[in-house]
Amino acid sequence: MGIFDKGTEKTKRGLFERISRAIVGRTRVDDDLLDAIEEALIASDMGVDTTLKVIENLEDRVERDRYVSREELLVMLREEIGALLNLDAEAEEQAPVFDFSKKPYVIMVVGVNGVGKTTTIGKLAAQLKGQGKKVVLGAADTFRAAAVDQLTIWAERAGVDIVKQQMGSDPASVAFDTVKSAVAKDADVVLIDTAGRLHNRVDLMNELTKIRNVMKKVVPDAPHEVLLVLDGSTGQNAYQQAKEFMRATDLTALAVTKLDGSAKGGVVIGIVDQFRIPIKFLGIGEGIDDLKVFDKKEFVESLFTFEDLEK
Repeated sequence: MGIFDKGTEKTKRGLFERISRAIVGRTRVDDDLLDAIEEALIASDMGVDTTLKVIENLEDRVERDRYVSREELLVMLREEIGALLNLDAEAEEQAPVFDFSKKPYVIMVVGVNGVGKTTTIGKLAAQLKGQGKKVVLGAADTFRAAAVDQLTIWAERAGVDIVKQQMGSDPASVAFDTVKSAVAKDADVVLIDTAGRLHNRVDLMNELTKIRNVMKKVVPDAPHEVLLVLDGSTGQNAYQQAKEFMRATDLTALAVTKLDGSAKGGVVIGIVDQFRIPIKFLGIGEGIDDLKVFDKKEFVESLFTFEDLEK
């Protein structure tokens, strides 16, 4: 069983059933079949632009008067999506997720409320602690008492330090104190939780810029990573959130959560294609170990391996 099978099962089943229905009784790949495949990909929330690229490439490959079996068609589809994600260029060993030669390695985590941002921070903290890293969390989402409380619970569960202030405190002040504390404690990693509000874009930009600037006073090249957390189950809404945060701050990586409960796993492919920001993590369940390092090849294979559905 692949590491992403749990996260792609509902999407895979939806694709499989739609494509299987479309291909029954057909003797060749025609416009109707390509339309049905297009609908299946769009229904998985791959996005219109990305889907059209895939369909156009399929059209170029298929001779219209030749019979293509479902298996051949699925292989072609998997190859086209693999090419779209530039899998060949990543055939060599994947680079490390984080560059821990920088110490402390400062990760600023952004995203709207409800996407699993604080949970992602907690799981990541626990995993890094398990790898022997000394981690400090910063509760800079000071607008919601629940956010600070939730992060405190995760800090206790993971066995890592947390820096927090009273609700309503200046988020930049919390971030400054967190990085300062991490330097004093010789910590390896800092994870800064930020307010999850898609309010006025200027306000958001100013707030995130202020947080970045105060951290630089302690660690000049901080933050080393700006990680946007998106809820994969929201489909097209995730694209919109990515656009808003790209305008507000310099994103370096994405984490996509809640894929296991959704048939919209195509959003992962669309986001990689449209934004060209690397996805570093996928959240595929509630457990601490259900935050997985993203591997494009593994993901595509899990999405287009249908043998288990045919049993």
